[in-house]
Amino acid sequence: MIDLDELLREQLIGMLDDFAKNWLAHDGLWFQAVEREFGMEAAIRLDRNCWEKLTIVEAKRIMARHNIPEKSGLEGLKKALNYRLYSRLNVQEVVEETENRFVFRMNNCRVQYVRNQKGLPDFPCKPVGLVEYSGFAKTIDPRIRTTCITCPPDKHPKEYYCAWAFEI
Repeated sequence: MIDLDELLREQLIGMLDDFAKNWLAHDGLWFQAVEREFGMEAAIRLDRNCWEKLTIVEAKRIMARHNIPEKSGLEGLKKALNYRLYSRLNVQEVVEETENRFVFRMNNCRVQYVRNQKGLPDFPCKPVGLVEYSGFAKTIDPRIRTTCITCPPDKHPKEYYCAWAFEI
């Protein structure tokens, strides 16, 4: 086993980035295999079912690792969103903050970027995103309501791929 204490900070960060890329590659390859075998509709349905559970597991692990208490409101959610595995790969931001609401935008999504580079249309991830983001937020704090502002296949501005409003 690797002794992580012997690695340089840059090596550890590189490993974290590689882990995130490998996870995302596995997710994409799994999805494509299901799509080839059963079609896009079934692949999205099954992916949605997986994310319904994974998002809760991820939120709970983030809460435990980073001392984010249950029912920590929007501040807890903002903090937790920064620790999601794909946050190492995507460019995201929080905007339009008020006391009881903020908007989370995915400015550069690695999945969509790669598809666009290949000349493919945006991946229609909204059905999965609805389950993923609402489940993640409710795990942090059941009082949080999630609203999709836009997410592919919806049209979106060039500045971001998807946007989600969270409010208490």
